[in-house]
Amino acid sequence: VQLQASGGGLVQAGGSLRLSCAGSGHSFRSYSMGWFRQAPGKEREFLAAISPSGATDYADAAKDRFTISRDNARKMVYLQMNSLRPEDTAVYYCVADPRAFMVVSSLRDFSFWGQGTEVTVSS
Repeated sequence: VQLQASGGGLVQAGGSLRLSCAGSGHSFRSYSMGWFRQAPGKEREFLAAISPSGATDYADAAKDRFTISRDNARKMVYLQMNSLRPEDTAVYYCVADPRAFMVVSSLRDFSFWGQGTEVTVSS
């Protein structure tokens, strides 16, 4: 599967952004999908995952402010981000994996990565 993330940009603190990820391939609807981010000088951080049927899993950093969703017919995954903070500044990556959702969400390990989209939150 190939992944193309978009929707990043510059936003003021307290604002919102919706990231999109376009997937390709016949098996998209059967893949578990997710989002990670990497801030400057920091390790990549898991944010959220969604199963083929729509079950979700969130990291503490994303709970209450971020929402992951998917549209299997359009082969799209989204990350709605609200109440953004300067510490949310990072490159955001869309990810996918064919293994069971329970496995990838517990391990937070995904096989396929998109190229990333940059989000900058100004104070």
